[in-house]
Parts: sequence; structure tokens; C-alpha cells
Amino acid sequence: MLGFLNLNKPFDWTSHDCVAKTRKLLRIKRVGHAGTLDPAATGVLPIAVGRATRLLQYLPTAKAYNATIKLGIQTTTDDLQGEIITEQKVSHLNWETVKTTLQQFIGKIEQIPPSYSAIQVDGKRLYELARKGEKVEAPMRNVEVFDIQILETREQEYPELDVAISCGGGTYIRAIARDLGAMLGTGGTLAALERTQSSGFELPDSITFEELSAQLEAGNFQLVSPDLPLQHLYQIILPDELAKRWCQGQRINKLIDLKIINLERNFTDYARIYHEDGSFLGITLVDKEVLVPKMVLEGVS
Repeated sequence: MLGFLNLNKPFDWTSHDCVAKTRKLLRIKRVGHAGTLDPAATGVLPIAVGRATRLLQYLPTAKAYNATIKLGIQTTTDDLQGEIITEQKVSHLNWETVKTTLQQFIGKIEQIPPSYSAIQVDGKRLYELARKGEKVEAPMRNVEVFDIQILETREQEYPELDVAISCGGGTYIRAIARDLGAMLGTGGTLAALERTQSSGFELPDSITFEELSAQLEAGNFQLVSPDLPLQHLYQIILPDELAKRWCQGQRINKLIDLKIINLERNFTDYARIYHEDGSFLGITLVDKEVLVPKMVLEGVS
């Protein structure tokens, strides 16, 4: 088996739980996931099966979420799964101020991850240290938020707002909820989170474990083609002889002179390699005019 599963992760499952379940259902050991989702979050969790696990590092990093932020409450975990630290009823909230404040999170920003997160400090994960009562300063990280839109607001004792957020990899939505509450002076926490897009996969195309089981029983389950989420990478098609040499690990030189690719001579990036018959062969590094094999997925007979 070779390809990806666009899983709609269920609530209260860890990403590791989902990998273990996939192994059991597909009866294959080689399974991995892209982009950890917290147990309380649902939505897109890309899962690689078979040799596609070697492609995980090349997937696009952009992600998108629908989140519910609750104001007036601050917790230890920055979501409703943690203990309440502060609590205050919020009256006469100015939603225009909330909207303006949210705009400050758009762009390249510095973010302190939640204390309960999988980030490692001195070889230990922050959530492990937090559970032991050890206070560790989480390292500041640079992340990028592309857009934030308010979808709906609810005026109540503890006001809530639903937002759509698109961002780069490594961004913590819980941290945005926490920091928004701090900037408004109300306190804030994440009440719900659904990932709608991740690593080239979209929520409408995802399937649940129940749907996966049904498809397997009916015999009509198919993995997503391994190159489908890699469309952000340049495509190079090689004739048979060069494709064979590339699959054997040989560098292919002087491609521009051979008119196989038409790129600037200083172009350096990863690209998808295809045989002239259309089969996807793997990932190469284009180093100016040279193809350097990085991950050979299929050989050429």
C-alpha cells in the first residue's frame, strides 16, 4: 500500500491513536501522520501509508482552522481541557475592538507556545514537565498567520467568537486565543478547534474511521495518490533512459542544455520527478542545472 489517507480525526483521540488505528485497519506497520492535532481538536489529519511516509517532509506546511474562542476565562492549557486560572464575566464587549485586536495577529509574529504542548525543552516535552508541576519557560517561536476572519459572535456572560484562521506550520491556535484575551484584558481560551486544511488536504475530502471501515469492508477503499498533496512542487518529466539513471541514484547534469527543463540557471528547490509514461518516481533536488535524487519512490523497469 502506498499513498495518503485524509482522515477526519475524531474528538478526544491523539494523533498517535489515529496512527495506531490506521495500522490495525489497513494491516500495515508503516504509517505516519503530518501535523499533530490536540486530542480536543477534530478535522484534517493527513496520514501517510507505506513508503509515502518518506514524503511527509515534503508536504506543504500551510494549515487552516475554524476555532471558537471563549473570553473571560483563562486556563492552564489555554483550552477548556485545563484548569481555570482566572474567570470573569464580560459585559459590554466592543466587538469592533475585538476585530481590530485580532488583526494584530496577522503576519509574521512571535508566539509563546502553550505550557501544555509537545515542544521539547532539554529533551522533555512541555506537557510532561507541566504535569509534574515544573514551570519551564516555553521558547518563543516565529510563526506566520495569513488571515483571520470572524465568522460569528455570541454575546453572553462569557462571550464567544468563531473565527477562521489560515496560517503556516507551527502556529498554536490556543496561543492566539490566550493572547487575544490578554490583549483585551478579559482572559481568553480555546473552546473548540477544527482543522479544515492541512498539508494539501481539505476537510470536505476527508473520511472518518467509520467511513474507512465501511469502504474496506466493501472492498472499494483507495489511498490518495502519493503525489496529489505535492502539487506545490515543480514537476519534471524525464525520458526513459534518464529516468532509469535517476532512479539508480545518479545525478542528472546539464538538463537545461538538454532542454528537459526550462528554469533559471540559479534555480534551487525540490521537485517531483515523473517518467515519460506518467508514473511518479519521487523527489529530487534541483541544484541549478543538476538533478540530485533525494527520495526514489518507484524504480523503472
